[in-house]
Amino acid sequence: MCQKMNGRSKLEVLDVSINALSGELSDCWMHWPSLTHVSLGSNNLSGKIPNSTGSLVGLKALSLQNNSFYGEIPSSLENCKVLGLINLSDNKFSGIIPRWIFERTTLIIIHLRSNKFMGKISPQICQLSSLIVLDLADNSLSGSIPKCLNNISAMTARPIRGIWYDALEADYDYESYMESLVLDIKGRAAEYEGILRYVRMIDLSSNNLSGSIPIEISSLFGLQFLNLSRNHLMGRIPEKIGVMASLESLDLSRNHLSGEIPQSMSNLTFLDHLDLSFNNFSGRIPSSTQLQSLDPLSFFGNPELCGAPLTKNCTKDEETLGPTAVEENREIPEISWFYIGMGSGFIVGFWGVCGALFFKRAWRHAYFQFLYDMRDRAYVGIAIKLKWFHQKLRRYHAG
Repeated sequence: MCQKMNGRSKLEVLDVSINALSGELSDCWMHWPSLTHVSLGSNNLSGKIPNSTGSLVGLKALSLQNNSFYGEIPSSLENCKVLGLINLSDNKFSGIIPRWIFERTTLIIIHLRSNKFMGKISPQICQLSSLIVLDLADNSLSGSIPKCLNNISAMTARPIRGIWYDALEADYDYESYMESLVLDIKGRAAEYEGILRYVRMIDLSSNNLSGSIPIEISSLFGLQFLNLSRNHLMGRIPEKIGVMASLESLDLSRNHLSGEIPQSMSNLTFLDHLDLSFNNFSGRIPSSTQLQSLDPLSFFGNPELCGAPLTKNCTKDEETLGPTAVEENREIPEISWFYIGMGSGFIVGFWGVCGALFFKRAWRHAYFQFLYDMRDRAYVGIAIKLKWFHQKLRRYHAG
């Protein structure tokens, strides 16, 4: 690569990925100014990225994934003004992600997972309106998730058919070269090539992020895959998450999230992978065909969570009230209905008898005659009993 050539090199695409190349890269990239796509992934390469890569001013895609590169991303790469794809995943890069990456508005794919990057995610990333894949998973990033992610307009609407990205495809002669990307989606790795342009993904998992999930993230209506698992996030799931109609996979597991699962989540009809395990969620799991068909392990590790598909049952009262309040609430209706029944029974019985006697003269006479007869019979009975008792008493004294 360092040998001087007669005339200007016209090589545009260099793809030697998935081989057994080893050693360090030569610092001679200035001899290849026409390169637009460089793919050296899945080899045994090591060392640092040479500073001369910054001389590739027409570079649109740089793929160095799955090697043993280390050190920081060279500042010379900032000279690559039309860079649209940067894939440095599965290496040993360290330091802070350069600010210029978050300011390069031409970027559509940032894939830096499984490295040793640290520091915060700059809010400048919200300027990348064309970003379709953001994968910073498995690093040591800290701080909060930027609240302005709703400014990434490429994720706020569904992909448009026939859209063209120069960074993903290069035409030459009667053929074309197409970039590919291995993404961890729905718990498994899959290679995306021809349909990569239609993917909308954010993966910030396995970092040290804190704070809450920004409510602005609900505005990403075109987002298909969201993974914020294995961080230190707190608070609730945004209530309007149900408007993210394109969401197919959502992983919020192993955080410190709490509260109830929003009812709006039942509107996610495309959702076929969900993991909310090992948080502090409580209450009933919202009812929907999608949620109840998921594996119970998706909700495991939330002791206060109940309802299908979990085996722990719950009622609406138990969901909104504590156990003591539920017992008290059960006693109050029973006591209330007892007094209501007693009062209504008294009113019906009283007016049923007295009302009839008041309006019916014949019944009134018969009723009082009956009372007089009962009085006379009682009087006679008592008199006979008293006479019998006196006779017994005299015989006792006489004897």
